[in-house]
Amino acid sequence: MCARAAYLQRCEYEESIMVTARTSIYSPISLHGRRVVLRTMTENDYEGWLEVRGRCHEWLLKWEPRSAHSSHLAEDQRSFVSRCAIRERERQMGTGYGFGIFVDGRFVGEITLSSIQRGPLQSAYIGYWIDEAVAGRGLMPEAVVTMMQYAFESLRLHRIEINIIPRNAPSRRVVEKLGLRFEGIAERYLEIDGAWEDHARYAITAEEWNDRAPELVADWLLPSVN
Repeated sequence: MCARAAYLQRCEYEESIMVTARTSIYSPISLHGRRVVLRTMTENDYEGWLEVRGRCHEWLLKWEPRSAHSSHLAEDQRSFVSRCAIRERERQMGTGYGFGIFVDGRFVGEITLSSIQRGPLQSAYIGYWIDEAVAGRGLMPEAVVTMMQYAFESLRLHRIEINIIPRNAPSRRVVEKLGLRFEGIAERYLEIDGAWEDHARYAITAEEWNDRAPELVADWLLPSVN
């Protein structure tokens, strides 16, 4: 295939994604914590997303999965809409769930439940990022508990794993606040910003969730008692 034909084919593919994003009948999901709302995102969320991504560029870039030979995450509206459509297809297929994190209607980050495996595994991974301006306020642990409740009680998964670069202290504090089980270090586990990085592995199973759900829900999701 010549370069021009490949380029035109790629344009046609991207245009089909755009059409899907604009014409699909969405059935949005919203999950509610104490302060956060996790909601599937649409084109209407682009301006809020772009403002946070632009302001927190340096804060986020060094932790994001990216091959040494690939470009950084595209932040134009067309690419954002395409990603929303891809997330919607994943949700319809049951392979992944992506949510924006909102506080008082304002976008502050993202959380994903990805690589869902059914059959004997019944497992998935949680990944997340948050606006630097609101980091440290307990919003991300709350979002993670909200996601775990959905994963274990609605999707009936058996195991959730969260993998974090060991030196990423803010992200590790999230799982440590929640008391998730540390399973060790996976060496050169994932390519992050062009380098193969070790990752600390944390996990929780359905049995652990059943034992700890009353505590976690009371601490992070139910209205606080003054």
